[in-house]
Amino acid sequence: MDEAQKILQEIKMLKSKLESFEELYREYEDITTLIEIGLEEREESLIPEAKQEASLFTKHYEQMRISTLLDGEYDRNNAIVTLHAGAGGTEACDWVSMLFRMYTRWAEDKGFKVDTLDYLPGDEAGIKSVTIQISGENAYGYLKSEKGIHRLVRISPFDASGRRHTSFASCDVLPEIDDDDLDIGINPEDIRIDTYRASGAGGQHVNTTDSAVRITHIPTNIVVQCQNERSQHKNRESAMKMLRAKLYEKKMEEQMEKLQDIRGEVKEIGWGNQIRSYVFHPYNMVKDHRTNEETGNVSAVMDGDIDKFINAYLNWIH
Repeated sequence: MDEAQKILQEIKMLKSKLESFEELYREYEDITTLIEIGLEEREESLIPEAKQEASLFTKHYEQMRISTLLDGEYDRNNAIVTLHAGAGGTEACDWVSMLFRMYTRWAEDKGFKVDTLDYLPGDEAGIKSVTIQISGENAYGYLKSEKGIHRLVRISPFDASGRRHTSFASCDVLPEIDDDDLDIGINPEDIRIDTYRASGAGGQHVNTTDSAVRITHIPTNIVVQCQNERSQHKNRESAMKMLRAKLYEKKMEEQMEKLQDIRGEVKEIGWGNQIRSYVFHPYNMVKDHRTNEETGNVSAVMDGDIDKFINAYLNWIH
């Protein structure tokens, strides 16, 4: 049954790619026809429409071209994204909540599903750490560009003196990996499972049973936890998925000479180590320090418009 489901998903994906190509070709033919009519009839009023259609075609063409760069083993898989507050205290926790919103908006715009697996609120405001699963075709392939440290510069709303503050947050991205996709066995004797009482974001949906699950892989000391579901069984399932992904990552790290080939260098969440800076003051600028891609439209980026950075990264690594 599982094999049949995989084949159906493969057929659906190939059909979607074919439909996208056919739609792109139709757009190309429509633009060509529009330009030919304008030239033959010397109709200048068609110029704005032709420019608009050409711009839309270019955007769709670029999206399709970028999708061909997603050729990694697990690029088509769902993504597990973990955000941690770094240097900056309450300000850093607020920064994590802003990034959480940014990635959620990006995913929703793509039609992807977002599930919160684990959530630890800040002491005063914001989020200390959060783990989400983003489900959709090529989710990991796109979001692997986001691994690293993200730096925020702004006038802090938590500073009565109105001073400028710099905050940091780390973003880790792993592919969701099914048990039969991974040649790594998890010995039941190698894991310790603890349960505890879960509370939702901001103290909402407080559970009265010990449904949250924490799994420790004793040989590697890897710890994962999930408290999103009411059911302890479902939380355990999600936590095991996270553990498999982390064990895969560790296996790949051990096989490679350089750690950055799989997840980027492990660095302190602080000064000088950021992959991207988000500057709100004294000017507006978001800049990726790997690709040099930048934009002055900070508000659009924080609303989830990060495709330009993702696309630049995919071009950069190929």
